[in-house]
Amino acid sequence: MSRELSSLESVTTLHKQLTNEELDLSQQLAKAERRKQTRSLFLTLPLVCFILLTFAFPILEMLHRSVDNSSVVNALPQTSVAIVEWQAGSKPSDHVSNLFAQEIKALYLAKTLPKLANRLNIEMAGMRSLLMKTGRKLSKLDGEAVSYAQLVAIDKRWAKAKYWGAIKNLNSSYTSHFYLSALDLKVDESGSIVQQVESRRIYLGLFYKTIWMSLVITVVCLILAYPLAYLLANLPDKRANLLLIVVLLPFWTSLLVRTTSWIVLLQNQGVVNDLLVWLGVIDERLSLIHNTFGTVVAMVHILLPFMILPLYSVMKGISPTYFRAARSLGATPRIAFTQVYMPLTLPGVGAGCLLTFILSIGFYITPALVGGRSGQMISNMIAYHMQTSLNWGMAGALGGLLLVLVLGLFYLFNRVVGINNLRVGG
Repeated sequence: MSRELSSLESVTTLHKQLTNEELDLSQQLAKAERRKQTRSLFLTLPLVCFILLTFAFPILEMLHRSVDNSSVVNALPQTSVAIVEWQAGSKPSDHVSNLFAQEIKALYLAKTLPKLANRLNIEMAGMRSLLMKTGRKLSKLDGEAVSYAQLVAIDKRWAKAKYWGAIKNLNSSYTSHFYLSALDLKVDESGSIVQQVESRRIYLGLFYKTIWMSLVITVVCLILAYPLAYLLANLPDKRANLLLIVVLLPFWTSLLVRTTSWIVLLQNQGVVNDLLVWLGVIDERLSLIHNTFGTVVAMVHILLPFMILPLYSVMKGISPTYFRAARSLGATPRIAFTQVYMPLTLPGVGAGCLLTFILSIGFYITPALVGGRSGQMISNMIAYHMQTSLNWGMAGALGGLLLVLVLGLFYLFNRVVGINNLRVGG
């Protein structure tokens, strides 16, 4: 009996030792894994910081500017609160008019009124001249209260509700007006969302034009790139490498140089027109530049390698035995290519089309130089607001809408690729 008890105790002791050793081993493995993750984190930390500083933070800043309206509220703090009681069908009270007049006068004397006038002029055309005139007249008055009638006497435009409505619509620190303007909408004096006047409906047309041109560029690039990528994937390595160097050659040339070269080729007295006239194909020179055609041609040339490379990488990984197996089972070359080979290249087609489309909707140098006024895209309007009009809120809103469009495309692409993978796996 004692011998059995001692054997049981030995087994129990051995089990405890093994359990302790397993716990120690698992703790050591967990510690080693944590050490490995910490090392990886420190190695990638500089890249993460670089991406945050140069990519994420600027995007967040522009998105904030697209809804920021603090300049109006900070400039007219008392008016922004008091004007809430005003209704579009009535005239502002003397209390509201006096607060507004005193704040406009203070801003004019402090020489900060132009900043507010520029912001309100974006909301309502003519506000800059109206505010500067009002501030100049009010600066000559002493400290007495200013009534609504006195403001109307300074300028009759103050009798119109739309100017007071523009101030009331911007009485919050955050606004959606930039996004509404990007969709050719506005808020009227009564607070209702309505369409812009026809002469100011420009952004939706540019969005449609940008999407349409990007689709055309993507389709043309796909038609040109697919047979070339197929040739690259099926040529002997020596010849394929030489041809691949030719495909990559445009990357070694500046984008500005390539764009300028197309201007030389396509202009009215350019090489293409000279050649067509010399061959007798045309009698009058064609307009090949400063229009949509010139933009599409130049951008197809620039973006074609971005379509070829994803297609080539996918086609290179497709085994030729699939094609031969289909032929051995009785399929004709056309059926074997369309029903066996082409479905296997769809991931490359999707990646190339997505990359080309996203790059094309963001181009602004080539459309600006080659396209002229009729060949410009929405990115040119974003550059205009950032560099010329200095309306960063509008630029941020247009860029935000483009960002939503790109993210939507990524989501759809991932959904389509995921569904195709499930079908292939099934």
